Amino acid sequence: MKKMQLIIAMFLSLTCLAPVTFCFGAEAAATSAKAQLVTGKININTATKQELTNIPGVGLVKAGRIIALRKESGKFSSYDDLLAVKGIGEKSLKKIKPYITL
Repeated sequence: MKKMQLIIAMFLSLTCLAPVTFCFGAEAAATSAKAQLVTGKININTATKQELTNIPGVGLVKAGRIIALRKESGKFSSYDDLLAVKGIGEKSLKKIKPYITL
């Protein structure tokens, strides 16, 4: 069910927001969304705050923390790097791993 919702959300974002995205020079965001449609996983190194909220258990606050850590420390090289995010422990990481990629 969650996978279907993700696919629908990504389709709508591509069809409705793509022209706006390209107007502002954010081609990377559209590329990231297309990659998510193909793999069904969210790349934590390129995802926007809104895209990260599609991960079960990740809301706006946690998504903001993930992005802040990514900006501060650079790209994530391991899933375990997420353990440095406040609010993500071993249990949370295990829960979100199936939905993310590096």
